[in-house]
Amino acid sequence: MDEISPGLWHWTARHPHIDMDVSSYYLATERVALDVLLPPEGVDWFESIGAPPEHVVLTNRHHDRDAWRLQDAFGCAVHCVSTGLDELDGRGSVTPFDFGDELPGGIVAHEVGAICPDETALHIPAHGALAVADGVVRWPGAEGLTFVPDSLMDDPEQTKRRLRDAYRGLLELDFERLLLAHGEPVQGDARVALREFVDA
Repeated sequence: MDEISPGLWHWTARHPHIDMDVSSYYLATERVALDVLLPPEGVDWFESIGAPPEHVVLTNRHHDRDAWRLQDAFGCAVHCVSTGLDELDGRGSVTPFDFGDELPGGIVAHEVGAICPDETALHIPAHGALAVADGVVRWPGAEGLTFVPDSLMDDPEQTKRRLRDAYRGLLELDFERLLLAHGEPVQGDARVALREFVDA
């Protein structure tokens, strides 16, 4: 567990379906978990820091991960953008949001789309952060930000162009941290790193 800024926690855990480590985040003061897989200590970790979660926010529908375990343990509201709700039918209670909405913790949802209709970026002003889903990743040992493999895109060249356009628009936001669902977070020079990615 790594507190990357006061009250903002990051950890990685093995995703059981893709057999890769993925990143999760917790905003302790705000009681909001992002794209959460439970840490090694399980739900007890949240109790150990005296800040049990009240909300889980997804950057896209595929990232519900252990959201339902937190819902069962703490009664958390699980938030997903309305365009991604269908895939979550029957898994648990979901609170929908739309692009442009302000979510718990002062988080604002921004549309990315391109790779899937519900691809969302979450601007978190309280922590100077932007959380992203699958449109941009950082693989272990690789330099800089990149795309997921072409095989995961319907039309790779068009998808990449549209993703770059979406992230270029998000560069207008104020953030210094990029919270990646796939890869270690980018700290300090996040806007520079994202600009280099969209201009590549």
